[in-house]
Amino acid sequence: MAKTTFGEEIYLRALTGNIIGAQMVADYAKVAFVAPKNIICSAISAAAEATYIRETGAQAAHFIATPGQEAATAEAIAAFQPEAIVLMFGGETPLEETKALFVSTLKALAEAEIFADLVVHVRIFAVGGLQAALEDPAIRDYLLDNEVFVYTADLDKGLFIYNIAIINDDNSIALDELLAFPVTVEHADLLNRSLRDKTLHWAEA
Repeated sequence: MAKTTFGEEIYLRALTGNIIGAQMVADYAKVAFVAPKNIICSAISAAAEATYIRETGAQAAHFIATPGQEAATAEAIAAFQPEAIVLMFGGETPLEETKALFVSTLKALAEAEIFADLVVHVRIFAVGGLQAALEDPAIRDYLLDNEVFVYTADLDKGLFIYNIAIINDDNSIALDELLAFPVTVEHADLLNRSLRDKTLHWAEA
């Protein structure tokens, strides 16, 4: 299977962000998007933000997750008072760094007592980011006090699935499907070529 080019990875984020902004978070009056400072995460966030604003006319804001600045970011998010927080962690940042930043960001949100629905990106969920966060009792309590949603992809059926995450007593996570969104053939092809690999590999354009 041909690997994706960098341009295709950016375009894939535009297509995915469009679904997130138009269909997954459109019912909220105010949404915070949080992402690490890299091109891929910024691309999908910007696409989702633009579509959300276009579809709803409501307020969105973008927040940068930076190691060592998690408390300041959480303070800014608290001041924004969102109804939902979309955690766009993935992209080209090394896996362990991304997971650590995801966990520390959730820790900061918990410490700031920001109560909002949390929407978790498929890539960070797939590599165990949410599972790693549950190892911290304070984060676990925080997640149990909020609704947590995860969007995933069914690559064989060409669907995006919007799920609610159910945290069990043993810290296992069950996903309960709420909605399914069909994607175009073009989108499905890009998803398959990108997500079938365990890590991102970009071919030269």
